[in-house]
Amino acid sequence: MTEPLHLAVALDGAGWHPAAWRQPGARPGELFSAGYWADLVRLAERGKLDFVTIEDRSAPAPDAAPDDDRTDLVRGRLDALLIAARVAPLTSRIGLVPTVVATHTEPFHVSTQLATLDYLSHGRAGWRVQAAPEVDRTIPDLFQEAADHVEVVRRLWDSWADDAEIRDVATGRFIDRDRLHYIDFAGRHFSVRGPSITPRPPQGQPLVAALAHSRLPYEFAAANADVVFVTPADAESARAIAAEVRGLTDRPLKIFADLVVYLGVRPEGELPASDAHVFEGAPGDLADLLQSWQAAGLDGFRLRPGVLPADLESIVDGLVPALRERGLFRTEYTADTLRGHLGLSRPANRYAAVGA
Repeated sequence: MTEPLHLAVALDGAGWHPAAWRQPGARPGELFSAGYWADLVRLAERGKLDFVTIEDRSAPAPDAAPDDDRTDLVRGRLDALLIAARVAPLTSRIGLVPTVVATHTEPFHVSTQLATLDYLSHGRAGWRVQAAPEVDRTIPDLFQEAADHVEVVRRLWDSWADDAEIRDVATGRFIDRDRLHYIDFAGRHFSVRGPSITPRPPQGQPLVAALAHSRLPYEFAAANADVVFVTPADAESARAIAAEVRGLTDRPLKIFADLVVYLGVRPEGELPASDAHVFEGAPGDLADLLQSWQAAGLDGFRLRPGVLPADLESIVDGLVPALRERGLFRTEYTADTLRGHLGLSRPANRYAAVGA
């Protein structure tokens, strides 16, 4: 019997097509409102999707330099992590995975922000870690910094034992100080003593995800992430990529393929070259493709809607029912946490033996 697949969507402004904001049904006047994002995430939750990722980057537009003369692109964006924090209390089961650029942020702050998101969402937080290119830095150096960043964040999440909070009114002890630990990380890019200012998150460690296109990013993702987004062109390349990534680690790892999807009319105009396979067609045809690619060794798919909210509506109301008819997707959530949706266990605290 075929295992059910996992399904996520990547949310980015008005959609992944640069002209998406001009399409009928688009909401360009609301792109910088909380209500717009809440509606998208609640729509995805209605489809019982595993999680949404929320895109972010250090540039104001994905397809052009900030000093060019183009006026036909969406400029500017809201902070992805703050969007996730805003929609967390408005949703109940779907995972929330904002993008945070590791090479432009301090790991101590990222750790507390994501731990806070995990508390606000009752265990549904994740982090898509990104290494942003810089003109004066080599790619290997950027990935090494990102790896150190993830390591510091994970250590800080573990710096409080699960039972560090006593809350004993009679004795006046709120915490057991012996169950808070210095992480004492000293590396090339960061020196962090700890402990965190935020107790260990409900999931122990929120989910870490990374997008990878080639060997060096595969190595980074296999060593540091729980979920890897890859970009195969077809089932054959999906099989090869999945085997390569799994061969780099003995850790439990979920591999998702990214696809840009147009389930309605694709906007007119040139589509920029995509790192991911572009699908155009009906929801049933997309279900056929996902089923064939799943057999190549993938755990799930992260779909990038070309036009929002139209293509997300087609995913929820067209693709999901087609997958359910084949027994390939859940009809209801069976877990309360993001790790639970993916069948990933709650990690043990690396400092538990010290605390004991």
